[in-house]
Amino acid sequence: ISDIISTVEFNHTGELLATGDKGGRVVIFQREPESKNELFSQGEYNVYSTFQSHEPEFDYLKSLEIEEKINKIRWLPQQNAAHFLLSTNDKTIKLWKVSERDKRPEGYNLKDEEGRIKDLSTVTSLQVPVLKPMDLMVEVSPRRLFANAHTYHVNSISVNSDYQTYMSADDLRINLWHLDITDRSFNIVDIKPVNMEDLTEVITAAEFHPHHCNLFVYSSSKGTLRLCDMREAALCDKHSKLFEEPEDPSSRSFFSEIISSVSDVKFSHSGRYLLTRDYLTAKVWDLNMESKPLETYQVHDYLRSKLCSLYENDCIFDKFECAWNGSDSVIMTGAYNNFFRMFDRNTKRDVTLEASRESSKPRAVLKPRRVCAAGGKRRKDDISVDSLDFTKKILHTAWHPTENIIAIAATNNLYIFQDKLNSEMH
Repeated sequence: ISDIISTVEFNHTGELLATGDKGGRVVIFQREPESKNELFSQGEYNVYSTFQSHEPEFDYLKSLEIEEKINKIRWLPQQNAAHFLLSTNDKTIKLWKVSERDKRPEGYNLKDEEGRIKDLSTVTSLQVPVLKPMDLMVEVSPRRLFANAHTYHVNSISVNSDYQTYMSADDLRINLWHLDITDRSFNIVDIKPVNMEDLTEVITAAEFHPHHCNLFVYSSSKGTLRLCDMREAALCDKHSKLFEEPEDPSSRSFFSEIISSVSDVKFSHSGRYLLTRDYLTAKVWDLNMESKPLETYQVHDYLRSKLCSLYENDCIFDKFECAWNGSDSVIMTGAYNNFFRMFDRNTKRDVTLEASRESSKPRAVLKPRRVCAAGGKRRKDDISVDSLDFTKKILHTAWHPTENIIAIAATNNLYIFQDKLNSEMH
């Protein structure tokens, strides 16, 4: 199970796609250039580099095993020929440099070709070393280690739009780091109560605004979002805005609190909207309206009658992520049975698609799937809610920043779907 994918992330151009897994490995895929003469050349993603990012550790003070699983990967915007990415497990964040080498120096004066130092008495003439072409090598090297700043498990990292700082969030605190400074971070949110018995909520996700380096948002297990402005105070314990939907008392149940916990929050590319995911719904919030979401999308409403068994098999605690397309017009999020959902905000159309071996043959067209509630009328290809496989779940998805290319992690398989001909949701 070490190869179960735990995070997927496109870089800022979409040319690279990184996945992290439970075994602490990062695999980077690179998009091949599309060839002009082949009609169906897809510009496919092939493995570019694989490296071990984190190892299992043991905290002897607390007698705790710290697993190597990669919780999140975030790319830094590219500033030179090399690429940089941050990866984190529960405790330690690392900055990696990914660079290419296709030349090697030859003709040293003081070393032979194997790198051994020559006997100086044999050196009678001077030569200029030259660079000779060699097979392309992708080198991955660790550049920084940001450790010892989190007591609880890190659930989010987010790079600021100033490209100099980033934040990391755990259950109770959010820290701000400078990318060049590893030995200290600034605590910008701390919701830890004086007495842990008074603990009522935890931080579930956090993200910087895409354009304003002073703004960030974090979500909580109570279903609220807090927008914070770092210009107001060093410690952002007082939020600028609180986004919360009043609960409908008629639908209250034992599971209400669990299913209202926000598992992911993402700013739209424009920076005007927030997309959140809780257990049953995806919601779009307008930054200028705190009282209720602008749009609410039912991801799998047919599970409402199944919450009791989902609680017993722990699925109710699954943390689904969500993603925007490049123009903020379509949102995507995962579901069970290897299904994922897309909602078009303009046409209000939605579709359920399946990530499976059958659908991933080259140029196969994804067929929309339908789930019918228990006792409902079934059409020919409908799947009954009772036959869904809850061990197959799409928790991690990513959307190419500008094109209709999506990456879907289904346990240990990565599916990349590309919409080649039309811009409808396929």
